[in-house]
Amino acid sequence: MEKNSKNKDVTINVHYLTRVEGHGDIAVDVKNGELKECKFKVIESARFFETMLRDRLVYEAQHLTSRICGICACGHSLASLKASEKAIGVKPHEDTILLRKLLLHSEQMDSHILHAYVLVAPDLLGVKSIMPLIKTHKAVIERAFRLKKMSDYAGEVLAGRHTHPISFAIGGVTKIPDQAEMKKLYSMMLEARADFDATVELFKKLELPVFERKAQYVALSNDEEYAFYDGKININGEKLVDDQDYRSVIKEEVRDYSSAKFSSTNGAPYMVGALARFNLNGDKLHKKAAQVAQYLGLKRPCHNTFMNTVAQVVELGHCLEESIEIMERIFKDGINEEKVLTTTYPKKDQWPIRTRAGRGVGVVEVPRGILIHDYTVNDKGIVTDANCIIPTNQNINNLEADMRKIVPEIITKQNQAEMTLTLEMLARAYDPCISCSTHILDVKFV
Repeated sequence: MEKNSKNKDVTINVHYLTRVEGHGDIAVDVKNGELKECKFKVIESARFFETMLRDRLVYEAQHLTSRICGICACGHSLASLKASEKAIGVKPHEDTILLRKLLLHSEQMDSHILHAYVLVAPDLLGVKSIMPLIKTHKAVIERAFRLKKMSDYAGEVLAGRHTHPISFAIGGVTKIPDQAEMKKLYSMMLEARADFDATVELFKKLELPVFERKAQYVALSNDEEYAFYDGKININGEKLVDDQDYRSVIKEEVRDYSSAKFSSTNGAPYMVGALARFNLNGDKLHKKAAQVAQYLGLKRPCHNTFMNTVAQVVELGHCLEESIEIMERIFKDGINEEKVLTTTYPKKDQWPIRTRAGRGVGVVEVPRGILIHDYTVNDKGIVTDANCIIPTNQNINNLEADMRKIVPEIITKQNQAEMTLTLEMLARAYDPCISCSTHILDVKFV
């Protein structure tokens, strides 16, 4: 492409972009150097999870919704449990909440490791996938696998398995984690500190694209901690909204070119995920994670979408240190088994206590951002209505806004191959989980 492309038409077609999950198209129309169209199209069929929940017993909900995502299965399960408990009036014991926070931390680490090492690092190291790195950067890949093994094992110890957890239930857990396995997990986490430090050094050396667009940011926030499990919905640091009232600030709409909904707040797109959490809650990071953020040049507010991966690395350190501290507390104080141990399906003589008609909203932070489950339950414990708002669908609107800004900025500076890679990297920066299916993304400049 000529350096001055003001009067140029640009056509770029990228088929089967790897390192994203699900089916999506990006359609960009540039004529005479002017951007005419910029759309992100999710082309998959609807999966109808909300419909599947209707007419099902509320005690089944977390097992159904954990199937929404194989990466965020624990997060969906916990959001579902919170919604179910609020709907039927069950308040879990503080030890149950402690175990849930530990599980949620392990899932954040698991996903962030996958995204940083497997999905983003190849772009920054100039290769198409992780496979060439096995030969050229063997130590890096081995480190990623060690970290991944640690976080995967956490899911096994705490929930029976990470993908589609089985032991977390309304009001508690069906199995108390084994003490010996917890000790082993604790040792693995201590050993993971060295691999985390090496991860920080790796990303210190890697160069991310320079880009800036001031966006809106939405995340959970509370006064006590860097919020993942509990808090109010924070809109741009300007407004805190009770999670039960999410509809007052988050609006969804359907567009004819996509099977995914588009979200907005204050009439405009917004971003969720690690960068949004850092921008809104960075002052509550664990001390070591805050030091890492400073070392990697991540400062609040950060408006470079590509830095979302750096924010994930920072959160990896935060979750690792917080997990170690939670486990030390459990070892010291133990778990109140009488208050925590429960059954998946209560006996019928327990139902008048555990079941009532009501509506509950469960909100947690999963790796890609704020996740909302909203259930209405009748007096027989049957779900009569459900609504789920997924992080990636919230980010699609903001991704389109980023693309509309970046295309005019790069069209005169980059050749065709460079433009293609930049747009691929921008989409991947959001760590999109379009669905749990084939990895396809078509980028078309028409």
